[in-house]
Amino acid sequence: MESIDRTAKPLMRSLSGERLQVPPVWMMRQAGRYLPEYRAARAKAVDFLRLCYTPELAAEITLQPVRRFGFDGAIMFADILLIAHALGSEVWFAEGEGPRLSPISDLGGIDRLKHPDDIHETLSPVYRTLQLAGSELPASASLIGFAGAPWTVATYMIAGRGVPNQAPALRFLSEEPSAFARLMDLLTDATSCYLARQADAGADVLMIFDSWAGSLPGGAFERCAVDPVRRIIRSIKSRHPRMPVIAYPRGAGERYAGFAASTGADCIGLDETVDPGWAAATLQTDGCVQGNLAPRHLVDGGDRLVAETRRIVRAFAGGPHVFNLGHGITPDADPENVELMLRTIRGGAS
Repeated sequence: MESIDRTAKPLMRSLSGERLQVPPVWMMRQAGRYLPEYRAARAKAVDFLRLCYTPELAAEITLQPVRRFGFDGAIMFADILLIAHALGSEVWFAEGEGPRLSPISDLGGIDRLKHPDDIHETLSPVYRTLQLAGSELPASASLIGFAGAPWTVATYMIAGRGVPNQAPALRFLSEEPSAFARLMDLLTDATSCYLARQADAGADVLMIFDSWAGSLPGGAFERCAVDPVRRIIRSIKSRHPRMPVIAYPRGAGERYAGFAASTGADCIGLDETVDPGWAAATLQTDGCVQGNLAPRHLVDGGDRLVAETRRIVRAFAGGPHVFNLGHGITPDADPENVELMLRTIRGGAS
């Protein structure tokens, strides 16, 4: 079989710092409930966790949005909490309510977790998903692996569920600093191993999702959002020097500035609250940026979707840019609006 030049793929070119006339496009959560083909595949699995651990189904779901829309990237179908499950936390998904975990409340709970070297048997279906999806991916599309950042995964492991203000994790950080540091070290090492194995399995790009980075106050942001991601990227690059890494510290606000330089990320994913003009002047001068259309526009559609899409493309036209959403696409989005967004991007911003 003829080998594929990864560096020629549009997404890889932008991540390497090249300015393209038409930015590459993919969407966070692009393989999901807004697509009827996803819902059909989901019905074949007993539960969500089983779906993530069934490589044939997970690979099919990974490929669905690329087949339908022609995206430049396919992000593997998985969940950020698989690593918590692999470490030994009890994880389940309550229908309509989101993830549930057995909460960690003390050092004893952390000590009962597995060593990072022992997670790969549980996660082997994820690596197989990447292999299967990569074998069927169009030559122009890049395969994206991912993991949750240690802080975000820790918030779920401590609270036992998603909470809006991350109060349980912030309290644990304040009241049990030694135990919290041990948990973060464990997650940082495990995530480094997990992402390196994804690269081994054929991922072209890796992304680190810190969905709750914005909840960290003051110096805690440096300790809990910047330092772990820096360590993870350094570990990945030691094994895969040319592997591009996208970091997404959602809600970082002005703290987006300098995040790429501090962590070694090749690209910074922006949430929808970030002004594209500010980001172009402040962040894009240092490298690639990704984002940042508000997901609600794919529900509402119409002229506002077209106008906002054009505004973002124009703002970032002077440098390397990957068009994406500011957060994941929602289940009530209309696939026809995704088509309209793509036509607007690929038809030009004039």
